[in-house]
Amino acid sequence: MSDSADASPAPAPAPALGGSPALQEVHSEQPCPSNGREPGDFDAVLAAASSRSLRYEHQIKDLEARLTVDMSNSRAIHNLLQEVLVGLHQSRQRAGAALNATVPHITQNLDDDIGVLDLLREELPLVGQQVRDIRNVYDSGRDKARDLTAALEWLNTPLSARLRTIIFTPHAPVSARAAALIRALFGVALLVCVWIAWITLQGAVRAHRQRLVWGERLMS
Repeated sequence: MSDSADASPAPAPAPALGGSPALQEVHSEQPCPSNGREPGDFDAVLAAASSRSLRYEHQIKDLEARLTVDMSNSRAIHNLLQEVLVGLHQSRQRAGAALNATVPHITQNLDDDIGVLDLLREELPLVGQQVRDIRNVYDSGRDKARDLTAALEWLNTPLSARLRTIIFTPHAPVSARAAALIRALFGVALLVCVWIAWITLQGAVRAHRQRLVWGERLMS
C-alpha cells in the first residue's frame, strides 16, 4: 500500500494568471471606473441647493416681517413712553403750581378755622347756659299750657260730672278746702235724703198696718 501511494504522480502546478490568454481577455472587457460624477448626481445636488436657498429665502422673509413688526412695536412703545413722559412733566408742573398757589391758601384757611374754633370754645359755656335757660323756660311754659288746658277742659265739663269727680275721685282740679266743703255738703244732703226716705218709709208702713187710705189721711 505504501509503495502504491508513493508511486502516484504529483499534481501539476497551476498556471500563472498573467500567462492565461482567456483571463487577459476577460480583464480587458471589464469597464474601468471613471473618476467624475454622473449627470443624475449633479441634478440632485442642484435640487438640494435650490431647496436650501428657497428655505433660506423664506426664513429671511420671516425674519424681515418679524423685524418690521418689532420695529413698529418699538416705535409705538417709544411714542407711548414719550406721551407718558410729557404727561408726567405736565403733572409735575401742575403739582408745583398747586404747591405754590394752593398750599398757602389752605394754610390761611386752616389758621382762620383754628381762630374760629378757639372763639367757639370760649363761647360754648355761655351758649350752653343760655340753652339750659331756654329749656327751663320751655318746660315751665309747657307745664303752664298743660295746666291751662286741663282748666279749660274742667270748665267745659258739665256741673254734674264736675261734682261727681270732686266727690268720688281724689284727682279733681280744685283746692282741698273746696273739695272738703263740697263733700261735706254732699254728706249733709245725703243724710237729709236718707232721713226723709226713712220717715216716708215709716209712714207708709204705719198706714199699711192701720189700713189707712192715703187720701183720707191727707185730708184729715
